[in-house]
Amino acid sequence: MKLYQYVLLSAIGLLTVNANAQTPDTIGLLRMSSHGVEETIAIDEGLDQLLHMWYAQQATDESSSLMAIEADTLTPLNIADSVYIERLRRLGSYIALPYNQIVKRYINAYTHGKKERVEVMLGLSEYYFPMFEEVLDRYNLPQELRMLPVIESALNPRAVSRAGATGLWQFMYGTGRMYKLTMNTYIDERRDPIRATEVAARFLSDLYSIYHDWTLVIAAYNCGPGNVNKAIRRSGGKRGYWDIYYHLPRETRGYVPAFIAATYAFAYHKEHGLQPRPMPMPPATDTVIIRRMLHLQQVSDVMGIPIDVLRDLNPQYKLDVLPGLATPCPLRLPMSRVGQFIDLEDSVYAYRDTIYFNPKTQIAPAHYTSTYQHVVPAGAVKHTYIVKAGDVPGSIALRFGVSVSQLKEWNNIRRNIIRIGQKLTIYVSKEKAKQLGIK
Repeated sequence: MKLYQYVLLSAIGLLTVNANAQTPDTIGLLRMSSHGVEETIAIDEGLDQLLHMWYAQQATDESSSLMAIEADTLTPLNIADSVYIERLRRLGSYIALPYNQIVKRYINAYTHGKKERVEVMLGLSEYYFPMFEEVLDRYNLPQELRMLPVIESALNPRAVSRAGATGLWQFMYGTGRMYKLTMNTYIDERRDPIRATEVAARFLSDLYSIYHDWTLVIAAYNCGPGNVNKAIRRSGGKRGYWDIYYHLPRETRGYVPAFIAATYAFAYHKEHGLQPRPMPMPPATDTVIIRRMLHLQQVSDVMGIPIDVLRDLNPQYKLDVLPGLATPCPLRLPMSRVGQFIDLEDSVYAYRDTIYFNPKTQIAPAHYTSTYQHVVPAGAVKHTYIVKAGDVPGSIALRFGVSVSQLKEWNNIRRNIIRIGQKLTIYVSKEKAKQLGIK
């Protein structure tokens, strides 16, 4: 490899890694001590972020929350190691999936510790995995790599780490620029499932040209080739992942075991009583090209498609606006509605256009407006909730059918920190209040 290629890839990797390295709760971690491995597993913050996405909220109708699961002690399941070993072998994975006690702890976490969240991801995978698989196939990459967004973002295209890594594949701003992703006031293609997956495929291909070992590639995706190369040197030139394990950044030590565990959990979810949550995402979609200014609310109001469905099909449009005048923009719609859009296109563009695109009267997207105002949903029932042991903002939000951002706004919560006994004000929809018996 030429020197400039190596330097470029190192820069890309470090840009990506810095995000992950600064967010140790992005993946499950194993804390090391002088006495060995302590059983300490923290499933990724991405799973909590996932809970406040609208389709995750809608996925749970029962009144129970994640409280019971949050309180689970991650007691090892009564499954023999030989069973895990045989199940992993039967997968016939092109990428090595070794088994050891570290991997076992992660399998336990995915199949036992966070069941409801994994079930939500299983449901989301039915929508996202075909997209990933098509791109990976085009780049002649192992299909197993589709699991990376599971541990990177919990399949949340809007996931943003504290360091700014964004999207399903968690790219930093500089990485996106280097791979020519569009990022401006209106668009962030790091959140575009297709474009981001294409960049991830190119990045993974570049990493493989360095290591020719997919396990090291996965590690380098997390912490960058610079850190992997340092670990190789410090181990005396050894190039096996488990040989350099203790020389890797702490966050990366958990990354490959989490990848193996997530692969196992998705393949054997039925054996562990895990079922994909139904997600109100259309089974088939298609795109139309927009060459004018268009607001998603115009499409929603004229065609009767819920605005949240349009947002989740088009997460790259940060302000709900497609700036088609500047550059042609793809609008993803349920396939069954594409013909209707073509028939109604002129009506859609004309609908309230003087309001949506008049600087003096322009309507801000509701999910942006609410960030700066303590908006109370119309007809909502005010409820006071007392925080209990094991509660986190994500689990509370899911239970009451609100978003994490709303919960934090109403209670001036910073950094997701809550304490036992704290009283939280929550505005619950009438339907949810009835389900929960709130008056």
